[in-house]
Amino acid sequence: MRKTLIGTLTLSVLAGGVTAALADTSSGSATEQAQLQKLYQQALAEGGTVIIYAGGDTPYQSDYLRDAFVKKFPKMKVNMVTDLSKYHDARIDNQIAEHHVVADIAQLQTLDDFPRWKKEGVLEKYKPVGWDKVYNKIKDKDGYYTGAMFFGFANVTATTLGGNAPVEAKDFLKPEFKNKLVFTYPNDDDAVLYYFKQLTDKYGFGYLSKLMAQHPKFVRGSQAASDTVGTDGYVANFASAGSYSGLSTTSIPQHSPWVTWPQTDAILKQAPHKAAAKLYLSWLLSKDAQTNSIGTWSARTDVAAPAGRKPIFDYKNTNPLGLGTFMNNRTALDRYKARVTLYVGDVKGVDPANPDDVLGLYPINRDGTQG
Repeated sequence: MRKTLIGTLTLSVLAGGVTAALADTSSGSATEQAQLQKLYQQALAEGGTVIIYAGGDTPYQSDYLRDAFVKKFPKMKVNMVTDLSKYHDARIDNQIAEHHVVADIAQLQTLDDFPRWKKEGVLEKYKPVGWDKVYNKIKDKDGYYTGAMFFGFANVTATTLGGNAPVEAKDFLKPEFKNKLVFTYPNDDDAVLYYFKQLTDKYGFGYLSKLMAQHPKFVRGSQAASDTVGTDGYVANFASAGSYSGLSTTSIPQHSPWVTWPQTDAILKQAPHKAAAKLYLSWLLSKDAQTNSIGTWSARTDVAAPAGRKPIFDYKNTNPLGLGTFMNNRTALDRYKARVTLYVGDVKGVDPANPDDVLGLYPINRDGTQG
């Protein structure tokens, strides 16, 4: 299997590799590790399996988290099922309605789902290890869901461009980039749509008209857009996170808006493996995992920003809470999406995270089977 990069992985990792701070060895960290070991034993007594529905746009994007978790807890079995969040949330709604819940944890980009699910009473109330250190802005005060890490979308440009690579939004309109740009369909991914929304809010729809005059290529999936940069004459993209291809690099605009958000986790009330779900979520929010395993800006206030990056809330041209606000107004979002579709056209292509259409309604394993 090809090692894939999570489509929403932080730009700092892509630009310079993971440069994590030294693991904390304070008594607080030791206390967390003791709590995790207790949860580990409970999870093993339950059966030692956890099923996570993870948002992403290539099949194995979230396996880096699975692998880090299993390395820490080698007797655990983790079924990490990755698909577009907008498909996973529909699966979860259907499973709840059918009283046939197979997922334990939702780890998704669809931020508007979590307050709704809380209101509907379908989430398990649980404050995991490290809860008191998570930014208050990204967690439910009652403990039904929490942001687990911050993801970001900005620029991906071919290494061959060197200092001529576009950085600000208007740079992508330069004549030399005609027929050489590649983007994710904004009407297929709400985070990408929000990126375009910020640009048209700031520069008007005239900007989008000029961008379309560049004859860009549109693909399904932010990872596919990133991976295309540096191949077949395509040299630049915005609204994605980067590639391991070695053919591109990433940058954050200084003035143009870009997108960050807290990828959010919750345990389902009907989860079949609650003890294992609590272990996974507590591990994910532990200081050790947030420092060494997630590869992005931490959800915790006591973990430093990735090397070479500012703290997530210090950037003036991104609002980590903005995507959630945008997604919570579905009427306005759908209206904007319809208008954007007039410019970019209808979405074409198979689900990039499920190209063989194997996942179905109740996937437990990556191939869509249930055991």
